[in-house]
Amino acid sequence: MDIQCVLFDLDGTLLDTAPDLVGALNRLRTEENLETLPYLSLRNVASHGTNALLHAAFDIRPGAPDFDRLRARYLGFYREGLALHTALYPGVPETLEGLAKRGVHWGIVTNKPGWLAVPLIEAMGLSTEAIVIVSGDTLPVRKPDPAPLRYACEQAGLDPHTCCYVGDAERDIAAGRRAGMYTLVARYGYIERYEQPERWFADGLLDQPLDLLPWLDTRT
Repeated sequence: MDIQCVLFDLDGTLLDTAPDLVGALNRLRTEENLETLPYLSLRNVASHGTNALLHAAFDIRPGAPDFDRLRARYLGFYREGLALHTALYPGVPETLEGLAKRGVHWGIVTNKPGWLAVPLIEAMGLSTEAIVIVSGDTLPVRKPDPAPLRYACEQAGLDPHTCCYVGDAERDIAAGRRAGMYTLVARYGYIERYEQPERWFADGLLDQPLDLLPWLDTRT
């Protein structure tokens, strides 16, 4: 069956958002009278969300006395500098153009909450061509639950079996597989050294965004 739509994760797949995520984190550390941390020590944590970043920077977890205060302050800093240094990964524009030439739709399914995801997607010029955008708070559940991916297909009027999901985290692949989609690992994204994406049971591994196009051509 031909693939009719490719759904993408956002952070670490379409967009390199780590510079701004880490920048906001170090701004918070400065406010807390702590030294800034090296960018590379935090880059790959970006895929695991706000709580993981706060744990990496402050050794703190939800439920700790200062957690809610630090989380709110961090998200405020991040929203202020949402797209200062964030960029499309090299090859993303050409990949999206290639999908259009092949008549393949594309959309976005992210765990990022809508109040951050939507303005970021708009700022990066991705909102007008996406057939569907599902944020982390669109539904009561998020990935690795497959519901957001199934919902995206429903909104786009597509069968999940005709769709492919691309992401850089194991939860992305798990969600896609459970939704009945093809899955591809964005190996160029925020993957820690200890992780083994070749064991996530995806249908393929992408070393760069443009690798998606020849992979699609073998399935049409």
